[in-house]
Amino acid sequence: MAKPPAEVSFPGDKNRRKKVRVRGIKKASKDIQKRLEKNLSELLDDPEIFLPDINGVITKKTFFGRNKDLMALTLEDIDMVSKKRHDKKWLTKRMSKKSGDVVSRALAGSLLAASGDDFSTVSVFKNPLFGSASYIRRGGGKQSHLAGIQNFNHSKLRMLVWDDHAKAGQWFFSWDKGFVFTGNNPEPPDDWIEYVLENSSIELLGQKTKWSKGLSESIIDDKLFTDSGWLRLEFGNGVVIGISKESLLSTKESFVQSVAMSMMPPKISSIVESEWVWKPEGWPNDKELPAEGLEKVEEVIQQWLLMIYDDKKLANACRVSILNSIKDGFVVGSSWYDSENLLKMLENMNGTEDEREAISCIIDSLECGIHVRSDGVVIDLEEDVVRFEDSSCHPVLVALWPKYGHIILERLYQIDGDEAKNIIDSQSQRKQGFGAFLRELKQSISISQQLNRLPWNEGSLVSPLSFADFLIRKAIENGVASTVSKARKGKGLEMAMGWAWLNVHERTESDAWRFDESSRDKGGDWVPALQALWDAAEDLLINDNLEAVIDYKSAMKWLAEVSGSSFEY
Repeated sequence: MAKPPAEVSFPGDKNRRKKVRVRGIKKASKDIQKRLEKNLSELLDDPEIFLPDINGVITKKTFFGRNKDLMALTLEDIDMVSKKRHDKKWLTKRMSKKSGDVVSRALAGSLLAASGDDFSTVSVFKNPLFGSASYIRRGGGKQSHLAGIQNFNHSKLRMLVWDDHAKAGQWFFSWDKGFVFTGNNPEPPDDWIEYVLENSSIELLGQKTKWSKGLSESIIDDKLFTDSGWLRLEFGNGVVIGISKESLLSTKESFVQSVAMSMMPPKISSIVESEWVWKPEGWPNDKELPAEGLEKVEEVIQQWLLMIYDDKKLANACRVSILNSIKDGFVVGSSWYDSENLLKMLENMNGTEDEREAISCIIDSLECGIHVRSDGVVIDLEEDVVRFEDSSCHPVLVALWPKYGHIILERLYQIDGDEAKNIIDSQSQRKQGFGAFLRELKQSISISQQLNRLPWNEGSLVSPLSFADFLIRKAIENGVASTVSKARKGKGLEMAMGWAWLNVHERTESDAWRFDESSRDKGGDWVPALQALWDAAEDLLINDNLEAVIDYKSAMKWLAEVSGSSFEY
């Protein structure tokens, strides 16, 4: 028979101690040992010390010999375990028994631990919502049950002993001065309500009526509307609280969590009536809010009460639920306008007159409702309502421009076809502010319309008359300053015309060296005719004197004569 391979060893192995680390087990400090010893001693003296006060009805009727009430069954088993609390052998069997009441199983293990004298090694139970505590683990009971029973004076942790009862529809309320079982009806004691509200994550003022920062007693009592809205919660004992949007936005801990973690199951939706008190600005007092919106608000609040919604998102979610349920008129930001108040709606939007005019143009073209979200998504609606989540013109126009830009260009600026397409594509890529874009477009069109008054098309004249025409058009469009560099760069006869242009506008200082003597001589002779041409251009294009076109033609003829250029009307 082959020998097993020799064991590989390394220097120092014999001196090493093997350490076995068990997760959740630790050496208890003296303070923890004293606290556990005290708790277990009290539990051994009175095994029912961890029980809540019974304020609810317990059904003791049987069904085929078996009690149907889970709390009644537990109390019966606890009574049995209590009587055997000094019988270690019996407790050992009961704490490991898989059948029977689970609370009694954990109680048996805790009583056996109480009979010992070593509290140095403990287990640690941690729960992010209910807290943490050390306990001694004995038997097959749930860790949460063992920890809760052995720390019966921990106002939150002790409720976990009753998690199965809570799942069966029974209710428990715990606070620093009490622990109550209310049966199948969630009926919190007045002291519990007062305690949880005083210790909630939102500071509340008042007694029977309570309110947070930004509200007042009269607002709560009279259910008055505020600009940002507020949450109304009413408990069964008549205590009413109002929480402002500002308070919800500033919470560091969920308000619901700060209250619900003192009850089992943690569902405050079962003990309060809730309502979001708000309406859009401009909504008539005698007009009911849409039922669909109010139902959606109720769903949102219920989700918040179940800790699904964050405090900071609640107000906006309720506001959006109402706004998105409105099926007529104009909804802009948080305001509502009747369908006949288009002008008022536009006046209250942030933007320029050009932007408002463009939006009005789009609205006039709509054949159905529309919803423009703040993220730029545009949704066509069957309802006859216009909804803009933003109250500024620019983001609305950015969202609508790709689809409705051609309508704006055609109806307001008489631009269509390829030219309109090019402008739409260019603006979409540049993403220029629409106020500046529309202003520049309007100016460009105005200048183009002005230049159309000139009797000759651009480029139709011969040189150097064509150069004079070019400089005039450039000066009208972008100002005289923009023509100076162009005038300096002319060649041949255009150089002479450039010199004449600089003389007309008194821009010849330090520029003479750029022009040869011949160009200066010729240009100097053309100045009177070019001056007459510019004066006529200003009168025709800037002063809107349409009769000045005659003077313009005469001046151009004069300039043609002095420059020796061919010319035809």
